[in-house]
Amino acid sequence: MSTQPDPAPLLIACALGIERLALRTGGRRGAGGPVTVVRTGMGPRAAERSVGRALAQPALAGAAVLATGFCAGLAPGMHPGDLVVAEETRDPRGTTPCVATELLVEELTRAVPGRTVHTGPLTGSDHVVRGQERAGLRATGAIAVDMESAATLLSAVRAGGRPVAAVRVVVDAPEHELVRIGTVRGGISAFRVLRSVLPAFFEWHRSLLLPRR
Repeated sequence: MSTQPDPAPLLIACALGIERLALRTGGRRGAGGPVTVVRTGMGPRAAERSVGRALAQPALAGAAVLATGFCAGLAPGMHPGDLVVAEETRDPRGTTPCVATELLVEELTRAVPGRTVHTGPLTGSDHVVRGQERAGLRATGAIAVDMESAATLLSAVRAGGRPVAAVRVVVDAPEHELVRIGTVRGGISAFRVLRSVLPAFFEWHRSLLLPRR
């Protein structure tokens, strides 16, 4: 009797405890294979170290990697709770292309109806970005910024060829900066959205497991 190989695992990386809490309350129903959620800690160095350690484990060999959590929107008209699907992530060390982004957009639209999904480059920073610095990053073509996605994906592909992606939820934007009134409301909105995205992540992962024709 032949046996099917175990499905490749999925590693979901986030930085903050509240992000991991949102993902945990989202459940695991519908996963197409083993799923590990790792909290990396804040900043690119922490993300790179944590993801590197995780992927060194035999159980996560060949794992697809998806970076998620909150981000700052750069484009005018963005609102807390909007979603960002990265076409690529960028940092000073280079650019990492993302895989099957069209499917992620489709599945996120289904999982979180009514929420706007933005696509484009997601840039990395080693600090919280505000004010004029946002305008400078926007001028490069980036649509959002966070501190961990670029480092997470770069660490993942350096550990071996694998599918990678990044999906972020906007927690503040040019017209809705964290320092302004409405921060709590925006944070709650972003938390609720992040709690709802796992079905889209699982469909993305399942698509990667399908045989290619």
